[in-house]
Amino acid sequence: MKIGIVGFAGSGKTTIFNALTGLRAETGASGKTRENMGVIKVPDERVEHLARLHSSRKKTFAEVNFVDVGARPDGAAAKGSGLDSQVIQAMQNCEALVVVVRAFENPMLSSAPDPVRDLRDFRTELILSDLGPLENRLKRIQKEAGKDSERALLARCIAHLENEQPLATMDLAEEELRSLAGFAHLSRKPQLILVNQSESDLSGGIPEGLRQVAGEGTLLAISGKVEMDIAEMDEAEQPEFLEALGLTESARDRFVRSAFELLDLICFLTTGEDESRAWPIHRGTSAHRAAGKIHSDIERGFIRAEVISYEDLVSLGGEKQARDAGRLRLEGKEYIVRDGDVINFRFNV
Repeated sequence: MKIGIVGFAGSGKTTIFNALTGLRAETGASGKTRENMGVIKVPDERVEHLARLHSSRKKTFAEVNFVDVGARPDGAAAKGSGLDSQVIQAMQNCEALVVVVRAFENPMLSSAPDPVRDLRDFRTELILSDLGPLENRLKRIQKEAGKDSERALLARCIAHLENEQPLATMDLAEEELRSLAGFAHLSRKPQLILVNQSESDLSGGIPEGLRQVAGEGTLLAISGKVEMDIAEMDEAEQPEFLEALGLTESARDRFVRSAFELLDLICFLTTGEDESRAWPIHRGTSAHRAAGKIHSDIERGFIRAEVISYEDLVSLGGEKQARDAGRLRLEGKEYIVRDGDVINFRFNV
């Protein structure tokens, strides 16, 4: 999965990117359009525990790909100026967006921090970027025969966007969603709103008025500068520093959990002497499709899935004990995998 870190220049999104990935991409490059890319492993104590339980030679965690997308100037200067085509394409290639809004003083910017304004303006840019291609498509098919349903759908979407409403708030049937899929609309993508605060404001929570503007979007407040400092520390030093700030965990861990929730992802687990591993899948995935996550041959030759919940495996002390206690289940192709299922797939090809 790929998550785009987006926002206006000066919001500190590259600092956020560095804090999450542990990389050292250049910060302060106002208005840059190039992308930074990084991969982080998702901390998962379940993998750690299973590896200890089975003396696994290898531990493999789920991974998240982050893209620090190029920026426009800050909201006060950029409203209505339109997003760069490269920025739009980079966002279209992402499954979800983290919209970083500034809540700290930035001496490089003339405007005062106003996260409510910036979020509203950035979302307006997303709406405008979606509106143009729909209008162009409608013009092209205006007189074509057999396009009545498409014209009606496009007209509805355009009216919705012109009313300053994102397409994510529009009630669309599955067939209509498939028809619009090629547009890769930005205002339909899941969003996490990340408020980038100064260290002194960390205890203040979410700025007033932002929840109302964010609507259904997930909100998270962190200090990018503090978190980047934490990421650059030795792991042994991090707990003491977090405690001094009154934090129980780093924003990186909180953010990754929020990102999983944003994409509606869960993990099933496999374990043994060779490897203990977390496999990210979308919630609602069948055992048959989950098997294909490991290898297409397993999906093609699927026979059954032997399933034990992680909690049962740990509390009972191992697979044999879970089997003896009747906690191992045999599930077929249509079984919907649950978060924390420890699965052994049986297959024949």
